[in-house]
Amino acid sequence: MKDAAILANLPSPAYRRVWLSRIVDHDGEDDDCGGTASWIALARAVGLDAEYVRSEGGVAAGTRFAVDAYVTFARSRPWIEAVASSLTELFGPPVMERRVAAILEKYPWIDPAGLEYFERRIPLARRDGDAALTWVLKEATTPEIEDRCVAALRFKCDVLWSILDSTALACGVFK
Repeated sequence: MKDAAILANLPSPAYRRVWLSRIVDHDGEDDDCGGTASWIALARAVGLDAEYVRSEGGVAAGTRFAVDAYVTFARSRPWIEAVASSLTELFGPPVMERRVAAILEKYPWIDPAGLEYFERRIPLARRDGDAALTWVLKEATTPEIEDRCVAALRFKCDVLWSILDSTALACGVFK
């Protein structure tokens, strides 16, 4: 939904064609591929029920609130700000590489095939981050727009921190 909101606000067919790949990457071209299917495979690999995961019944309230705020941001802010908020993708690949290595080392009972989501996402995040950075550098032509892009990226980081905090609270990390 977030990517569709950004796509709808992009200023040119060329930009929309590039952004459309994010939706296809996430949703796949059929029900058995794409990021969602890979995420469900990861859930199964760690022993979760796929239908329960799809139901979103275990999503913490704070996580739902943060994600909804991000979708609203993408829908309502100027496209350049929404694109700038996605620049967190620039930092994702090394984190995902370390995450995969740590999971394989510390959780040998997890089927490595379940890690396909992260393994597929690493090169896609590089591609997506590079495209977004190119557009922001090209289109943020005034100090005011640059500041709004930085604020958008800060907002996205706040969203991600909110998700982490909410998850930690729901899992009893803060006692």
